[in-house]
Amino acid sequence: MIAVSTVNVNGLRAAAKKGFGPWLAATEADVVCLQEVRAEPDQLPEALREPEGWHTLWAPAAAKGRAGVALLSRQAPLGRRIGFGSAEFDGSGRYAEIELPGLTVVSLYLPSGEVGTERQEEKERFMAEFLVHLTELRAKAVANGQEVLVCGDWNIAHREADLRNWRANQKSSGFLPEERAWLTRVLDAGYVDVVRRLHPETEGPYTWWSYRGRAFDNDSGWRIDYQFATPGLAERAVRAQVERAASYDTRWSDHAPVTAVYDL
Repeated sequence: MIAVSTVNVNGLRAAAKKGFGPWLAATEADVVCLQEVRAEPDQLPEALREPEGWHTLWAPAAAKGRAGVALLSRQAPLGRRIGFGSAEFDGSGRYAEIELPGLTVVSLYLPSGEVGTERQEEKERFMAEFLVHLTELRAKAVANGQEVLVCGDWNIAHREADLRNWRANQKSSGFLPEERAWLTRVLDAGYVDVVRRLHPETEGPYTWWSYRGRAFDNDSGWRIDYQFATPGLAERAVRAQVERAASYDTRWSDHAPVTAVYDL
């Protein structure tokens, strides 16, 4: 069995002050994928930078205080990679991967975007490049008898069931028709939405709730954090859940961890 968790920490130093450490100490996960770390490794205390029992890979953004992804694994990786070969995005702290026996695990932080701005144009450029990489990654995995698991904050709600207030957000970044169609193309390229496979008729389960208003209390959220697996691995997923905090005041991020267990 291997358990994998993914979570956007919304600033790791801030999350550590609110409860990330106890969560990490208690997690069943063998691999943890982090997004929006927003810190250089040397800005983290040693207990956070190199937690006992974990091997770490940090991929900070060149722009200080922004983005940043990381991977923590209990087993020493066979290989490590930062970036996916993009001249524009490899220094942006949005992609890191480790290779384990028979499995490549990716931590992804896809740009969030904002309609009518350069941020949305940046998101679209990233999506275009990244789909090519995902297709190549899948083909390479098939050729080598490997599986791939791409975890992270994709910043797109794929279906109406993935967003509580979908009617009001049809012109919002994160639920635009072209973004949702792009996510369909990702799945058509040979990936499976593991949580949706195990919970096909569920509303949500949501993974992000705005800090504004009573979004968390009313469970008015978005499902934008995913584990996308190659089919062979997805078929071996035996359990998946969103680790939603018990209450608003016990949250240590505006996202919740998404954890899945695979029977290898």
